[in-house]
Amino acid sequence: MRTIWAPIILIVLFATPMIQLVFASETPGEYVNRAQEIWNLFFRMMTIAFVVGGVIAGTIVWQVWRFRESNPKAKPTPYEDKGDL
Repeated sequence: MRTIWAPIILIVLFATPMIQLVFASETPGEYVNRAQEIWNLFFRMMTIAFVVGGVIAGTIVWQVWRFRESNPKAKPTPYEDKGDL
């Protein structure tokens, strides 16, 4: 299921700004500043990348804090409780 949604999300993220760029000029005499559109797309994608990176970093910090050895609620798993090998 995850493999179906990932390409669709990427296509939407990249295709939507491009479609907007194609239909940007309303009259035939207007020009589109492509450099400005590229920078707008870059900053939009960088914002998304920073948000995703923040969520991933926060999840890693939560995992480390939740499953630390000094946590009073932590108990050994069946694999750790077997004693000496």
